[in-house]
Amino acid sequence: MPKESVFTMKLESSLREDFIAAAKASDRLASQVIRELMREYIRRQSESRAYDLYLEQKVEKGRQSIRSSEGMDNEEVERLFAERRGRAAGKV
Repeated sequence: MPKESVFTMKLESSLREDFIAAAKASDRLASQVIRELMREYIRRQSESRAYDLYLEQKVEKGRQSIRSSEGMDNEEVERLFAERRGRAAGKV
């Protein structure tokens, strides 16, 4: 992909020097490493937003279940999982 933009940033001289030295030590240009870091950051942010959306949908589904009286109360859930833990402990 052709490079069309310039990204300028301010940072401490020592950080710049250490970064360039580390990139050079791995036989890479500092700009290559920065692009890789940027892509990784974008990927992680996208995954984080997707997970947040998943959780929001899961919570809303639970809330709808409670509103429609389809859900179980906490005591029922605790009883159910105590039984499951008991069965699992017996199988180990």
